[in-house]
Amino acid sequence: MTSSERKPALQIQNVTKTFGRKTAVDNVSFELYPGEVFGFLGPNGAGKTTIIKMIMGFFRPDEGTIIINGYNRKTHYEAAMSSIGGIVENPEMYNTLSARLNLKMYARLHKGVTPERINEVLELVGLSERADDPVKKYSLGMKQRIGLAQAMLHHPNVLILDEPTNGLDPAGIHQLRDILKKLAHEEGVAVMVSSHLLSEMQLMCDRIGIINHGKLLQICSIDDLMHRAQTSSAYRIKTSDPAKAKEILSEAYKNRISNVGSDTLDIEIDETQINECVRTLVSGGSDILGVQKIESSLEDVFLEITGGGIQIE
Repeated sequence: MTSSERKPALQIQNVTKTFGRKTAVDNVSFELYPGEVFGFLGPNGAGKTTIIKMIMGFFRPDEGTIIINGYNRKTHYEAAMSSIGGIVENPEMYNTLSARLNLKMYARLHKGVTPERINEVLELVGLSERADDPVKKYSLGMKQRIGLAQAMLHHPNVLILDEPTNGLDPAGIHQLRDILKKLAHEEGVAVMVSSHLLSEMQLMCDRIGIINHGKLLQICSIDDLMHRAQTSSAYRIKTSDPAKAKEILSEAYKNRISNVGSDTLDIEIDETQINECVRTLVSGGSDILGVQKIESSLEDVFLEITGGGIQIE
């Protein structure tokens, strides 16, 4: 079933938020659907956390509408928030109490949370064996996982997580990724995850929204980005005089030449054009020492979209 055939679990409609003279979120709109992991990707300070705090009720938007499971958060706050769970920044816990007791206390805020459900979420996040230890003995990564257990406790159908992999080691990140994909793909939960790391989004998400300076630049699937990277076409031409080669090509290929080095220059052209490009250089008196196709990566596509504002390690 495509997104257009499904009913969105979350709708963000023309939302704007300012703090003094700074516009933190600028007319942002997007939808989150059941059964998907939606990645919200952008550098630190791009507006990700501000949007998440508006969804979770910590901030009110200056303009725009937030609809959760069909309920306007402004006019039907309790109904909208009843089936949403989330972690914003670091999860808050009573450090002297155990994880199990923390979850029992949180469970009082929601109807129908049984001891069996507490055991289930503890098992899901891999903390069953440490569930009765005081939280103050937990590492930062363990605290992140108990925060995730808390967010899932009441069976939310919308799960919002702000930078959930902070403090996790590689094994913990892999486990979290599997948990979120299972919740979305097997249980139909609508999952939204923010991050400033492309590598996390690539392995975890079905779709991503790219945000920078408070503006949503693009929404697309990971598959679409992969296809875009694979079909991008650029060539590196080796010559003894790159400046002369650039001058020869500048009229026919204006604004498509980049990275002029000591003996190479790069040119963005289709593979059907490379032979004509070489002929133009030769007829102009430029020597050609070699031609190499440059394979584009996801990082290249992101840098193109954002102007270089995404952390890609």
